[in-house]
Amino acid sequence: MNTITALIVDDEKLAREGLKSLLKEFAEIEIVGEAANADEALDMIDKHKPQLMFLDIEMPEKNGFELLEELIETPCVIFTTAYNEFALKAFEVNAFDYLLKPIQTIRLKEAIGKVRKQLIDISTDKERTKLAEQDQVFIRDGDKCWFVKLTDIRMIESAGNYAKIHFETYQPLIHKTLNALDERLSTGIFFRANRQQIINLRYIDKIEPFFNSGFLIYLKDGTKVEVSRRQSVKFKEMMSL
Repeated sequence: MNTITALIVDDEKLAREGLKSLLKEFAEIEIVGEAANADEALDMIDKHKPQLMFLDIEMPEKNGFELLEELIETPCVIFTTAYNEFALKAFEVNAFDYLLKPIQTIRLKEAIGKVRKQLIDISTDKERTKLAEQDQVFIRDGDKCWFVKLTDIRMIESAGNYAKIHFETYQPLIHKTLNALDERLSTGIFFRANRQQIINLRYIDKIEPFFNSGFLIYLKDGTKVEVSRRQSVKFKEMMSL
């Protein structure tokens, strides 16, 4: 991996300039943009598709966590903040690191190293072929193993850096992120409903309108899945005549 494209999101211009100055020491980081608020960041993410985002937490109108809630495919995230009370929540949303301002170069180096390793792993996964409808997959969770037809998996849920696979009465965990799995799953069978869940379209029982122009999908086992506004648009385009 030669370069890592990065977006800086911080409402303070001095903070953005300071981070850009530190990043000059890291030749592999290519800064593709900077944003002063969440709405600017959303536009830049759509435009540039950065691999990494340096994200401030405390910003006016929408904070960093609220920004992440609006994303489906999230870049690797390194939080940058002057406050340490958000650390636990930062890791709950799968941030790669949490840097306190003023940012120290050694900590920045550690954080970028974590991101580099993850992006290499993702790149390796992308080189593998997409799974076809008739394929079976091997799943292992601890000392239990299964060989499962892809069509028997009704839902996949994010669980930190793991994914929970729902089939029959089982819910094993595998060490894969939802983004990595989404790259390999057939869009003819599976649909990314939101940041946390991928559903098998064949297990849909009914669909209802939901908050903020979204959908509420009921699976055949009774599970309710909220489809975000952005994904609802994709769902209608994909499923309509």
